[in-house]
Amino acid sequence: MEKKPKSVHFSTSSPKSLLSSFSSFTSLPASPLNQTFSQSVMEETVEAAESIIKKWDLNSPSYTRIISLFSHSRKEAKEFIRCIRDLRRAMHFLISQHSQSAKLVLAQHLMQIGMARLEKEFFQILSSNRDQLDPESVSGHSSISSNSEFEDVMQSDDDEEDELKKAGETITKVEKAAALVMSDLKVIAETMISCGYGKECIKSYKLIRKSIVDEGLHLLGIEKYKISRFNRMDWGVLEHMIKNWIKAAKIGVITLLRGEKLLCDHVFSASSTIRESCFYEIVNEAGINLFRFPELVANKEKKSSPERIFRLMDLYAAISDLRPDIELIFHFDSVAAVKTLVLSSLKKLKHSIHTSLTEYESTIQKDSSKAVTAGGGIHKLTRSTMSFISSLSEYSRVLSEILAEHPLKRNTRMLESYFTAPILEDEHNNHAVSVHLAWLILVFLCKLDIKAESYKDVSLSYLFLVNNIQFVVDTVRSTHLRNILGDDWLIKHEAKLRSYAANYEIAAWANVYISLPEKTSSTLSAEEAKAHFKRFHAAFEEAYMKQSSCVITDTKLRNELKVSIAKKIVPEYREFYGKYLPMLSKERNIEMLVRFKPDNLENYLSDLFHGTPILSGSSSSSSSSSCISLGCVRN
Repeated sequence: MEKKPKSVHFSTSSPKSLLSSFSSFTSLPASPLNQTFSQSVMEETVEAAESIIKKWDLNSPSYTRIISLFSHSRKEAKEFIRCIRDLRRAMHFLISQHSQSAKLVLAQHLMQIGMARLEKEFFQILSSNRDQLDPESVSGHSSISSNSEFEDVMQSDDDEEDELKKAGETITKVEKAAALVMSDLKVIAETMISCGYGKECIKSYKLIRKSIVDEGLHLLGIEKYKISRFNRMDWGVLEHMIKNWIKAAKIGVITLLRGEKLLCDHVFSASSTIRESCFYEIVNEAGINLFRFPELVANKEKKSSPERIFRLMDLYAAISDLRPDIELIFHFDSVAAVKTLVLSSLKKLKHSIHTSLTEYESTIQKDSSKAVTAGGGIHKLTRSTMSFISSLSEYSRVLSEILAEHPLKRNTRMLESYFTAPILEDEHNNHAVSVHLAWLILVFLCKLDIKAESYKDVSLSYLFLVNNIQFVVDTVRSTHLRNILGDDWLIKHEAKLRSYAANYEIAAWANVYISLPEKTSSTLSAEEAKAHFKRFHAAFEEAYMKQSSCVITDTKLRNELKVSIAKKIVPEYREFYGKYLPMLSKERNIEMLVRFKPDNLENYLSDLFHGTPILSGSSSSSSSSSCISLGCVRN
């Protein structure tokens, strides 16, 4: 339950109650001669104060009735405050030593006049200096000396220029003006409270300052939300509201509420009880309205896209960043409900974020789409998954706090095999985040293996894995994931990538490689040479026609694979071609028998992996039409 501040009791402004409050004061013992002298001095003090205080009597017919004392003359304002304080001391003495003095009644009457004037001045300063007391100006006051310019009012007669200097040489004119206004409020509050009129003082303060705080939050877009309306809200609308709330909360806490706390602490520095009472009345409701929003977001039904997690983490990070300020601003027991709400919001956001992570992993595992990408290209699941995981890596600080409480409960032996060395931790990351993101990628790679099996051609399965793992590796290398997973992870997966590329070469081009004779010291006969030419041409045409529709999106990988294939085929064929073509030079239709020159092979291979298939003729003329098709491309 919300703990309200202790009740603040003040004496009323009646003469009887004031006399009663003064009677509690103690006095030092004095000789009759000293007492007579002191009484005379105190009575003269009352008489001296009469003209000054009555000049500013609100019931006076004089012009002073309608003007502000503090705006009219700061020098007279100082003098007025001095008189009130002298009057209070005189009343203290007379009550304790000469309660029957005729001057005591006059003093009480003057005190009532003075308090009425100060109450009006206090209200006028608060209401007419809203610009000087705006939260930003007040927040800037934290670097200004907290000593009131009136603090030593009995000895100081500095003019206004000196007062401005006291506000600080390095602050702006706006901040200096704010410092003077705050100083005026403080001296009035201290004077009224010391004289037993605190109730009248804080009534105006609470009324005006609460309206300013409420208006400030309203302008920032903070409002009261009904749970029923909130739960019906579309996530797209809510996402926009979250972004606005984060901006508003930063201003609301650091500027608005912090400024209000500084002002309240400054004005009512003389009484911690009054400070707490005022601050509770002004900001408690506002603070609860402000931090109710993230709790409602965390509680909202989670029927939305996985990207919801990023807005939740934005909220969590924003509140976490504001925690130190929240702790300082709401340190009173009476406003502990606001801190409790903040902690509750963080706890619920943590739970929602972890739930979203678990659901996303399940989404990957349950993906059952059978569609394959043309030419073994990059699957849309690869793009979306790596985009999601790389975005997660940008929230490593938030994730480290959440995952520390939810370590992986799975057998991670398989996961550990992906790391050849310990993962280094840095200030933005910890082992829990590294392990969890690596696990998500591993879950996805297992799903990728299953999708590769959907291809009827084994070579396409390997090429599919090559393309998609290359995309995974490139994403890790170019994002914050590299800092989280480490270079050992990259080395491990680059090795896996090379292994799949080698398997693709074997599956796609092995028949071409073995169609040429092994190197031996013996020479082939003409018929054997003709047979090898035919086998090579048939194998190359078949492989080329099939692989021409394949695609490798990464330029570097595409070129490396082309060079690797060419190095295994072209030199061998060039040697065979140079050795046995002269032997067959007298054969009829030699151009049909030996259709490819070594240089032609390099040209054909350079066109591979762009996803532009070479269309053959009718299936009935198979190899012949294929030859013609290739021959039309290269002579």
